[in-house]
Amino acid sequence: MPFMVATLAVLAVFFAVDILVIGRRPHVPSTSECLRHIAFFVAMALIFGGLVWWVSGSGPAIEFYSGWLTEYSLSIDNLFVFVIIMGNFAVPKDLQKYVLSIGITIALVLRGIFILAGTALITRFTWVFFIFGGFLLYTAWSMVSGKDKEEEEYRENGLIRALRKVIPITDEYEGERLRVTRNGTRFFTPLLVVFLAIGTTDVMFAFDSIPAIFGLTKDPFIVFTSNVFALLGLQQLYFLLGSLLDKLVYLPYGLAVVLAFIGVKLIMEALHGNTLPFINGGGPLEAVPEVPTWLSLLVIVLAIGIAAVASLLKARGQKGQGLDDVSKSNSR
Repeated sequence: MPFMVATLAVLAVFFAVDILVIGRRPHVPSTSECLRHIAFFVAMALIFGGLVWWVSGSGPAIEFYSGWLTEYSLSIDNLFVFVIIMGNFAVPKDLQKYVLSIGITIALVLRGIFILAGTALITRFTWVFFIFGGFLLYTAWSMVSGKDKEEEEYRENGLIRALRKVIPITDEYEGERLRVTRNGTRFFTPLLVVFLAIGTTDVMFAFDSIPAIFGLTKDPFIVFTSNVFALLGLQQLYFLLGSLLDKLVYLPYGLAVVLAFIGVKLIMEALHGNTLPFINGGGPLEAVPEVPTWLSLLVIVLAIGIAAVASLLKARGQKGQGLDDVSKSNSR
C-alpha cells in the first residue's frame, strides 16, 4: 500500500508539471525539448517497472512493461487522429500544445472511469472476456482490412454537431480564452469544440486500449499506471513525430498483431475459467493453456519493433527513389 500511495503521488506531480505547467506555456517545442521530455518519461517508466519487480516480483513487472508498451503504441497510432483534428479546426501552432494538454487531461479522467468500470465487470462477470476478446479481434481485422479509416478522415460526432446548434461559437481563436464578448453577446471560441473533439475521440480509443490492457493484467493499479505513463510525454511525441506519422505505414499492422494476440488470449482465459453449456459437459475447459506474461511481452516487442523498422526502411527507400528520380530528371 505505501508503494501504491507513493507512486500515485509521484505520478500526480509528473502529470501536473507536464500537462498543467509546461503544457500551458503556449509555444511550439523544439526537437531537443521534445527528445528530453520523452527520454525522461520513458526512463521513468522503465525505472518504475524495475521498482515493481523489486517490490512485487517479476510477474507484475512484466505485466506493467507489456501494458505500457501496448498503450504507448496505441497512443502513437491515435496521434494520427489528433493531427487530423488540429488540421480540421485550424488550431494555431502555438496553441496546439495547450490544446493537447487539456485533451490529455480529459483522456486520463475518462480512462480512469473506464478502468474502474472494467475492473468491476471482470470481477463479477469473467465471461466479459469473450466480449473483450471478440472486440479486439474485430478491431485487428479492421486495421488490416482497411475498414479502420479514422486516420484518413475525422468526422464530428453527434455531441459536437448538437453543441454547434445550441450555443454561439465564433470562427476565430482568442488565445487560450474559451469565452469572449462581442457587441454585448457572449460567445464560445472554437477551443471548446476542439477540447470536446479530442476528449470524446479518446473515449473511442479507450474501447480498444482498455480491453487490451485487461488482456495483459487484471491488477487495476498496473492498468492505471500503464495508461498514465503512456499519456505522459504524449504532447511532446506529437510534435516530434509531426510529419513522420504518415511514414509509419506498417504501424497499424503491428498493432493489429498485438490486438489479435491479446484478443485470443482473452478468449482462452474465458474458456479456461467459465462454465460453458454444451461444451466439456457444461464445465470450464481446464485443458486450455494459459499464455505466460513473458510471451505477451515478447509478442508485443517483436510486433511493434518489426512494424517500426519496416516502416522506416520503406520511408528511406522511397526517399532514395525520389532522389534518383530528381537526379535523372536533372541529367536530362
